[in-house]
Amino acid sequence: MIDETDKAAARGQDGRQDRLKSALRENLKRRKVQARERAAMAEPSHNDDESLNEGPAGKADD
Repeated sequence: MIDETDKAAARGQDGRQDRLKSALRENLKRRKVQARERAAMAEPSHNDDESLNEGPAGKADD
Protein backbone atom coordinates (compact mmCIF):
# COMPACT_ATOMS: atom_id res chain seq x y z
CA MET A 1 0.00 0.00 0.00
CA ILE A 2 1.35 3.43 -0.97
CA ASP A 3 0.77 6.22 1.51
CA GLU A 4 0.36 9.92 0.71
CA THR A 5 4.02 10.80 1.38
CA ASP A 6 5.17 8.32 -1.25
CA LYS A 7 2.76 9.82 -3.78
CA ALA A 8 3.96 13.34 -2.97
CA ALA A 9 7.58 12.26 -3.29
CA ALA A 10 6.86 10.67 -6.67
CA ARG A 11 5.17 13.87 -7.91
CA GLY A 12 8.14 15.88 -6.62
CA GLN A 13 10.56 13.64 -8.50
CA ASP A 14 8.49 13.95 -11.69
CA GLY A 15 8.48 17.74 -11.39
CA ARG A 16 12.21 17.76 -10.77
CA GLN A 17 12.81 15.54 -13.79
CA ASP A 18 10.71 17.85 -15.95
CA ARG A 19 12.63 20.92 -14.74
CA LEU A 20 15.97 19.22 -15.36
CA LYS A 21 14.86 18.06 -18.79
CA SER A 22 13.80 21.54 -19.86
CA ALA A 23 16.94 23.13 -18.37
CA LEU A 24 19.14 20.70 -20.30
CA ARG A 25 17.20 21.37 -23.50
CA GLU A 26 17.64 25.15 -23.11
CA ASN A 27 21.33 24.70 -22.35
CA LEU A 28 21.79 22.62 -25.49
CA LYS A 29 20.03 25.25 -27.60
CA ARG A 30 22.24 28.00 -26.14
CA ARG A 31 25.42 25.98 -26.76
CA LYS A 32 24.40 25.29 -30.38
CA VAL A 33 23.87 29.02 -30.98
CA GLN A 34 27.26 29.79 -29.43
CA ALA A 35 28.95 27.16 -31.59
CA ARG A 36 27.35 28.59 -34.74
CA GLU A 37 28.49 32.11 -33.80
CA ARG A 38 32.05 30.91 -33.16
CA ALA A 39 32.12 29.06 -36.48
CA ALA A 40 30.89 32.16 -38.32
CA MET A 41 33.59 34.28 -36.68
CA ALA A 42 36.31 31.76 -37.57
CA GLU A 43 35.57 31.85 -41.30
CA PRO A 44 38.05 34.00 -43.24
CA SER A 45 36.68 37.16 -44.77
CA HIS A 46 36.70 37.54 -48.54
CA ASN A 47 37.11 40.59 -50.74
CA ASP A 48 34.68 41.45 -53.52
CA ASP A 49 36.72 39.37 -55.97
CA GLU A 50 36.53 36.33 -53.63
CA SER A 51 40.23 36.53 -52.70
CA LEU A 52 41.16 36.32 -49.04
CA ASN A 53 41.71 39.59 -47.21
CA GLU A 54 45.36 39.00 -46.33
CA GLY A 55 46.83 42.46 -46.85
CA PRO A 56 49.54 43.55 -49.28
CA ALA A 57 51.67 40.74 -50.71
CA GLY A 58 55.29 40.62 -49.70
CA LYS A 59 54.92 43.21 -46.93
CA ALA A 60 56.01 42.24 -43.44
CA ASP A 61 54.25 43.76 -40.46
CA ASP A 62 56.71 45.47 -38.16
